[in-house]
Order: sequence, then structure tokens, then C-alpha cells
Amino acid sequence: MAETTQENKRATRRFALRLPVSVSYSHDGLEKAAQTRDVSARGICFYLDSAIAAGSPIEFTLTLPPEITLTESIRVKCKGRVVRVDDATLGGKVAVAAVIDEYEFLSEP
Repeated sequence: MAETTQENKRATRRFALRLPVSVSYSHDGLEKAAQTRDVSARGICFYLDSAIAAGSPIEFTLTLPPEITLTESIRVKCKGRVVRVDDATLGGKVAVAAVIDEYEFLSEP
């Protein structure tokens, strides 16, 4: 029986981008600064200082650069949920993978 790799299961292309992202994941509404590892149309993986429980709802805002949008930079606010947490990362950071359930494009301030 042939093994299926994680890459073969992905339905959308992932972009390995190091972007700042603002993450909110608790009922207190506090935002935490994070940095993305990769982004796709359906999900995101980012590095955070502390773990989030799998299944937790999250909201995050990031700015997609012109290399991705093929026009100008675009701010995007997303809602989703954590699907995986990997504690074994460089520099004491935690890698958090989340699925994007809904998103909206934000106008520039």
C-alpha cells in the first residue's frame, strides 16, 4: 500500500512567507504579535510565544504583499480554528497551524 505524504493531501498552494500577524484567540480580546511560517488560501501556520489548544477559535490580521496579490498590499482579517500545535520549534516559539473559515479584506486606515 502506497503512503500518502502531507504534500499530496494539500488542496491549495502554500507560500513560505515570514509576515507579521496579529492574533487574537481568547475571550479577553487581547492581541498577540506573531510571525507566519506559511500561508495558503485555506490556512496559515505561524510562530507564537505560547501554545493555543487545538480546536480553539482564533482571529488574525495580516497584510499580504504584492508578490502574492499581484497588485498592491492587502490587509486581510480572518477567522478560523487551530488544527495543530507543534511545541518543538526554534527559539522557544510554538508553531500553530490553523484553518481559515472566513475572511474579509480591510480598507487601508
